[in-house]
Amino acid sequence: MDTGSIITLLTPRLRLRAQTLDDFPAYAAFLASPRSGGVGGPYDERGAWGLFCHDLANWHFFGHGALMIEHRDSGACIGQVGINHGPLFPEKELGWLLYAGQEGQGYATEAATALRDWAFATLGLDTLVSYMSPRNAASARVAQRMGAVRDDAAPRADPTDLVYRHQR
Repeated sequence: MDTGSIITLLTPRLRLRAQTLDDFPAYAAFLASPRSGGVGGPYDERGAWGLFCHDLANWHFFGHGALMIEHRDSGACIGQVGINHGPLFPEKELGWLLYAGQEGQGYATEAATALRDWAFATLGLDTLVSYMSPRNAASARVAQRMGAVRDDAAPRADPTDLVYRHQR
């Protein structure tokens, strides 16, 4: 796939860009760690590869997908933000993950807000949801800072997930 068709978004501190093969080791390490429990992990390398490919395939199939979160100043990749869909997600889902040591600096909120706003303006979506483990209070705070509201009636693949709804 030509990654030239995948968007790049800039925020004051971040570049949200297409994933590259060089991003996979850090992504797989995150998914192998206990920190990945909030996204269904931990995963072995095969499972991480499947998710990595899913993130890229979404661009081809749906016109949206995942973007890597990169510091504009340093060029360091610090995580990922994405709009997921397909058979794994009942609704279009806005999700995010940050690598260890990057939490608490507003990066997830900044990246997710930029991608949400792009999706509403460009894709014409009226709503997105964010699924998260009830144990992931940090992600719930990100969703709340973005103005999302908990939606206990929303469909979910995992019945224990919390769902936060983002409205246009």
